[in-house]
Amino acid sequence: MLKINAIEVAIQSVQVLRGFSLDIPAGQMVGLIGRNGAGKSTTLRAIMGHLPVKAGSIEFEGQDLSKLPRHARASLGIGYMPEDRGLVPELTVEENILMPVWASKSMQPEARLEFVYGVLPELKEMRERRALLLSGGQQKLVALARALAIGSKLLLLDEPFEGVAPALSQRLSEVIAGLAGTTVSVLIAQSDLNHSKNLLNAEVVIERGANLQAA
Repeated sequence: MLKINAIEVAIQSVQVLRGFSLDIPAGQMVGLIGRNGAGKSTTLRAIMGHLPVKAGSIEFEGQDLSKLPRHARASLGIGYMPEDRGLVPELTVEENILMPVWASKSMQPEARLEFVYGVLPELKEMRERRALLLSGGQQKLVALARALAIGSKLLLLDEPFEGVAPALSQRLSEVIAGLAGTTVSVLIAQSDLNHSKNLLNAEVVIERGANLQAA
């Protein structure tokens, strides 16, 4: 499904990823584990095209993502939940959820909304509320919903459990666990395994921008 081969990524003049590699088979959940600053978010941003890859390659279903414009990820079925949620404050919950779907030429907004509201029915009740009026936890749910709306093949979740109350962490875990056994692949970047240990098929540890080598 997703194959990252020895990528190198720099932010301004700082080398962040140093030959990092990662494979995610179809329908598998993989944890990308590392301390703050290890390169987890940079890896996800490179997959999404937000950061250029200096060397190495990122392939999705055999296609080189580095040759595609940033918005093309939506049409490929890749959903992304950034650590900072990345919602547009003035848009409603439903508009935020649909933003990547609108960028895709192949997905039907009505069908994707029906799917999302089936998974997260609590969001349907607040669909007309603007994002700036939501609590931080509610914004996390909307960010996850937006990723689910477009991520029919691959979900990239950056620290989904960070900074949320225990009850919401449990809710997020339930939603992600519900994807087990489906054809959707999931990459969860986080600092520890407290919330997702039982969800993952595999773990990859990143340290200083490279794969942690076993002793």
